[in-house]
Order: sequence, then structure tokens, then C-alpha cells
Amino acid sequence: MMLAKPRDRRYYLSRYTWVPSIKCSAAAPASCGWSCSASPCWEAVRASTLRCATGARPLHRRPLGAAIQRGRAFLLATRDSLPSHVGNNLRCVSCHLDAGRRHAMGSWVGVYARYPQYRPRSATVETIEYRVNDCFRRSMNGAPLAVDGAEMRDIIAYLWFLSRDVPIEPAAPGNRLQQWAQLTADTTAGAAVYAASCTKCHGPTGQGTAVAPPVWGPQSYNIGAGMARIRTAAAFIKENMPFDLPGTLTDQQAFDVAAYVSGHPRPDFPEKMHDWPNGDAPPDVAYPTLAAQRKSAGAPAKPHAP
Repeated sequence: MMLAKPRDRRYYLSRYTWVPSIKCSAAAPASCGWSCSASPCWEAVRASTLRCATGARPLHRRPLGAAIQRGRAFLLATRDSLPSHVGNNLRCVSCHLDAGRRHAMGSWVGVYARYPQYRPRSATVETIEYRVNDCFRRSMNGAPLAVDGAEMRDIIAYLWFLSRDVPIEPAAPGNRLQQWAQLTADTTAGAAVYAASCTKCHGPTGQGTAVAPPVWGPQSYNIGAGMARIRTAAAFIKENMPFDLPGTLTDQQAFDVAAYVSGHPRPDFPEKMHDWPNGDAPPDVAYPTLAAQRKSAGAPAKPHAP
């Protein structure tokens, strides 16, 4: 259903209703990938009565249910499942926590209905498949999937599943990263925050551990990834880190540690020069773009082909 007024419209994406037959318990593994404090484990898909409104077979026994499960598996074990498309030691859920269900920056809940959308970085209207591949090229430092391939269809099926029956509100006015503009980073203080709160999971040299991804170095996300921006990283850290105590860092601590992490070397992204082709790159972008160079030289920015 879509309401008449664009400002008030909400999207209802599914005819399926979730009726779980099992829930997480203290004995359930925390690695299930779901937010166990608020929702059933993924294992409930196999045992639930997730049925179509017409009374058809449970979804997990239908082709769509199988695609959803495969899509989730790709996102949980990205490097192992899609090795030719991943060039580092990250998984999709390294940034999209609790299999994309954590209600914080990086959540996939509702994301299916927010595409297509115009994004200034590419200066084009992006489809959700485009956005997924942008993550493979940047955050995963790898290669894009075939847009019409089975892997992409399964991933999109999972993103749809997380958005089922979720009303999508209009985007909040303003820039969600603007709050960081008033802060000045102190990388020395950031190093102290990292040592106290981040080392146990990400390692003393940012190389990652068995429980958390690398945050700099050759096996981390490349310079073109959104997380390479200090404000983006600060917002993510503030809402999600430390993993077991999210929200405990102050804004200044999150900003300082983001600057400390972002100041370390990481893989290059050769196509970065074509980002923000209209010359409107945010101030915390860590690299020059062709449009910015033309703008500083007084020449108008040229259109950039998608």
C-alpha cells in the first residue's frame, strides 16, 4: 500500500507474516546473526509458521525461502562463499551487524524500499543491485557480482525479507553526519581509545582477529569505502562499538578513534577519482577527485557517466 501524499507515503513490502514457533534463549548461540534480545533466531525460519496470507506452504519450504536463506549465507560468509568477489578479510556483516538487523547505523531493515535513489557520490540514480556491488568493489575491495546472477538475486531476496511489512518513513531532514562537523580530531586520544576499547577484537595493529575484521592494512576496506570517511566511521563507532557495549563512547571519543583508524594505510581504489563528479564531495573525503580539482582550478565540473 502507498499513501497518496509523497511526504506521508509508506511502503508495505510483503503479504507474509512472521509467527515464530521458537525464540532465542540463554542457551542459543550469540553467533546466530539475529538480534536475540528482540527477535527470533534465523533457525526459526525452518521451524516457524511463516506463511503467505493465502495459506500456502511455510515460506522456508518455498523457492523464495530457499533464496532468502542462501542470500543470508552469502552475507554471513562472504569471503568463503564468493571468493572471486572479495579481496580482503571482511564479510558483509562486518559492518552490517547482527546480519543487518541491529537497529543502528548499518541496519538493512527497510533498505529494500529505499532504492532506487539518487546518490551524489555517483551522481546517478542507483538501484539496490548497484549499491550492493558498490560495497563489493569498495568495502570488500573486490569485484562486482553479475546483476542478473543467482547470487545477486539471493542477496536481494534476503534484503527484501528484512523489509517485509516494514513501513518506510520519509528520510529525516538534514545531514546525519553534520553533528561531527564541529569536532576536531585528536589522533593521540584516538590511539588511547583504540587501545582501551578496540584492541581486544580488532588487534593491536588493526589486523583483525577471529571475532572482528581488520580496520586498516591490506586486508581491510579500501580508501573508496564509506567507512574510510572520518564522519561515517565516527557515526558507526558511536552507535555500534564496542560491539558488546555500543553507545558507551562519547562523540569526541568516537570521532578521535575514527580519525586514528582512518589515518592508517589501506588498499587504494583507483576509480575514486571519478567520485562526486559534480564537485560536491563532503569535506572528510580522504582523497582528491577530478571534479574537485576542476572546481579548485575554476573550471566547471563535467558530467560523469554512470
